[in-house]
Amino acid sequence: MQLFVNDLTVIDFSYCCPERGIVGESWIVDVLLDGSLNEMSMVLDFAVVKKQIKAIIDDAVDHKLLLPMLDESITVTDSDARADHKFVDFSSKQGNYNLQSPCSAFAKITAKAIDVASVTTYLTKIILAQLPKNVQGLTLNLRPENIDGAYYHYTHGLKLHDGNCQRIAHGHRSKIHLYKNGERSAELEAAWSLRWQDIYIASEVDRISAADIELSPAAKANMTSDQQLFSYYAPQGRFDIAVPSKILDVVDCDSTVELLADFILRQLKQASPNDEFKVVAFEGVAKGAIANG
Repeated sequence: MQLFVNDLTVIDFSYCCPERGIVGESWIVDVLLDGSLNEMSMVLDFAVVKKQIKAIIDDAVDHKLLLPMLDESITVTDSDARADHKFVDFSSKQGNYNLQSPCSAFAKITAKAIDVASVTTYLTKIILAQLPKNVQGLTLNLRPENIDGAYYHYTHGLKLHDGNCQRIAHGHRSKIHLYKNGERSAELEAAWSLRWQDIYIASEVDRISAADIELSPAAKANMTSDQQLFSYYAPQGRFDIAVPSKILDVVDCDSTVELLADFILRQLKQASPNDEFKVVAFEGVAKGAIANG
């Protein structure tokens, strides 16, 4: 017998890619279970699927930085500055990224690359270990949202968030709808899609000096003038990141989707003050914020 739940959840995360750098991503998760019927004549209660399996997936990868541990460009070490924190040093064609975060902010994937296949294998093993014995098989379908139009991948962190959004390197694949004087503008959408392609979005208030950043000894020894540094404390611990300037946009606000929508609106109004704009900014799949002005 098989049991399925489509659109069980959406995982929002970032991952290390040697070509693109740190990339924000959003995948929809469908679940198919194989098993015998239990004492309730079910493979598994839908309530358990929707709550327990979603919680397992969220805990494993959601709002984390996924690390391909078989990629030689990744180095992970224990932080010598803080207990239960890790240093991550990552080199890519976009430049070097260096981080310190609590251990829970990272997911170590035993693979050379982060892709649908490697994450599916990782999650399947974790989920099956926590399901009842009558469930013998699990098929996960991880898929990006089908977007007809412009979108971008961004990575960020929200220091004021009580939940996992506080992690300094999690991200989203997000579409954007922009209207100018009541008409949707493909030209403006394409421009912002290009501006924020594989971007890291940092807040100016979180900028920190090289003397105060907490990174690995190797990262400090090899730091370049091209890298910009940011850090903050949040409920889960301390977060530090060094980011190449070429993939960075530093904003004058926090990077909640509400404030990013307002930031885009202010940029549009500055360039064209006599026009009216509507910004529909998405954060991952099927959620976001609207700013008008």
